Amino acid sequence: MSGKTTARNLESRFDAGEDVLDYFDLSKASRPLLRKERINLDIPHWMILRIDQIANRKGMARQSQIKQWLAEKLKEEPKPA
Repeated sequence: MSGKTTARNLESRFDAGEDVLDYFDLSKASRPLLRKERINLDIPHWMILRIDQIANRKGMARQSQIKQWLAEKLKEEPKPA
């Protein structure tokens, strides 16, 4: 495909499996929804012990296990309108 590069042209190239990354300046790209924020969460000791047992059995860190569970639950919920 040749000619002027337009959004439609890039979309067609992408859909055809062509590499279109050369058309973008990735140094200015951002993903604001993936920015991390720290929270404090008070959890009963028995829950922490249980989380640690499960995470250790899976070879995961406590934080990774909690994030996995949160992501799974959020996927189950309908997205707000």
